[in-house]
Amino acid sequence: MADQSRLSVYLVALGAFALGMASYVTAGLIPLIGDAFSVSAAKAAQLVTAFTLAYGLGSPIVVALLPGHHQRLGLLVALAIFIVANIASALTTSFISLAIWRAVAGMGAGVYLAMGIAAAAAITPEVQRGKAIAIIMGGMASGTVLGVPVSLLLAERLGWASAMWLIAVLGFIAYAGLQLKLPALPIAPTLSLVRKLAILRNPHAMGILAVSLLAAIASLGMYTFIAPFMAAAESGAVESITGYLWVWGIGGVVGSFLIGPLVDKINGPVITLAIMLLLCIALIALPFSASVHPLLTLLPIALWGAVGWALQVPQNNELVSTRQTHGDGNLAVALNESALYLGSAIGAASGGVLLAFHLPVSTLAVGAGAIAAMGAALQLIIVIRAKR
Repeated sequence: MADQSRLSVYLVALGAFALGMASYVTAGLIPLIGDAFSVSAAKAAQLVTAFTLAYGLGSPIVVALLPGHHQRLGLLVALAIFIVANIASALTTSFISLAIWRAVAGMGAGVYLAMGIAAAAAITPEVQRGKAIAIIMGGMASGTVLGVPVSLLLAERLGWASAMWLIAVLGFIAYAGLQLKLPALPIAPTLSLVRKLAILRNPHAMGILAVSLLAAIASLGMYTFIAPFMAAAESGAVESITGYLWVWGIGGVVGSFLIGPLVDKINGPVITLAIMLLLCIALIALPFSASVHPLLTLLPIALWGAVGWALQVPQNNELVSTRQTHGDGNLAVALNESALYLGSAIGAASGGVLLAFHLPVSTLAVGAGAIAAMGAALQLIIVIRAKR
């Protein structure tokens, strides 16, 4: 990987670090924002909804409409919109306008990540593409694990808006660096929107997206309920889950960075199959390890975090490899990110339904493991078809 290409990948990863912070910090800011705008916690929580919906649903539309000969410009504009939206969020005095700006930030974030992954793939030799994507996903994971706690500490001392300023500053550093160092990107074929949407009729691409969806339902859905799971009597009645969340997050960072070299050396679909099997094992092991001792759950939680975050490296790499020649590689990556957010929402809703029926919390983990097993079965079919 040439020095300029390597630097560009790390700059994209820095922007992804800011994205990781923006995606998850708002949930921690809900009490502060609620007090600042005199709104309930339930209403303040809709800021998270605004960001995630715009990220997951709006960004694929924008990416699909973006002309193929403006890839570099599209990447920079998306990051600029993300920066401006966070600055505007910090300055606003109206809750409604704050919700609008969080939606704009989510849109910019989703477009930037999809374009950033595609840009890294375009300027990196094919044999090192997996490593490049892993660096970007590792940056996003690090933003979630390391950036969110730092920004929340800052917000407790200087107010909730300081977290938005920190995100904007990191985004601006990435923007300035990319403006100077990101080389010209290959011009993608000019396709009509109808031609781009043809990806939705491609069995291989849709299979990859379906596996990502099932993985998100299992992994991110279960993450939503990690607190009630560990607090339950059958899991040891843990009072503080902070340490468990840190282990999950650190596992995610390690998994994101370590998977890259493997993707460049081993068949991607086979790696995805192995990851889905490990995810299934980790989730099903949660209630059994917790029944022995809560600290034993740290092992499956670390494995869960590692494979859950690592999965998107081979998935995005496979989508770029198979769809870039068709001119819709950027859209494929954007759709994959949408599958993650949709899966998270489905998983959270499904878990809520199970708890509403007063089922044991162990049902959540076993159910999530079963969904992961379905994803593994689907991935096995993809592997077999690829060999044929």
